[in-house]
Amino acid sequence: MRSFDFAPLYRATVGFDQIADLMDRVLANDVQTQTYPPYNIEKTAEDAYRISIAVAGFSDADLSVEVKEKALVVSARKADEDENATYLHRGIATRAFERRFHLADHVKVTGASHENGMLHIDLQREIPEALKPRQIEIASATKAIEKDVVDAKAVN
Repeated sequence: MRSFDFAPLYRATVGFDQIADLMDRVLANDVQTQTYPPYNIEKTAEDAYRISIAVAGFSDADLSVEVKEKALVVSARKADEDENATYLHRGIATRAFERRFHLADHVKVTGASHENGMLHIDLQREIPEALKPRQIEIASATKAIEKDVVDAKAVN
């Protein structure tokens, strides 16, 4: 496993501690990477995303989708199965799971649907007007001179 020291990043920057913490989490989770259940993350539009998770064997009542502390938490717990069932082969895993997805700032969950063994979670990035780029008008030198002349006439 690789080990990175982020101390220089903390010493040389201000306000980027979230990025360093994210890198620490990713590198720490790299050792214990989960593979169940399989999922896809797709970009459906410029500011829209969809997470699709294969949840075959789970009903809507078995699934839980929550947003807490900037994280999307998807979990499933299968209701008690028939104890008397005898399987010759059991290839469909219905074991309990919890999967976390850390959400960026201004990403909101807009909905979730469960169809054909797939759980689809739609997300939308909504950037506030105050954070969107805006065009700044550049004043020409002639406008500044005219304004000074008008201000001088107003004083006299």
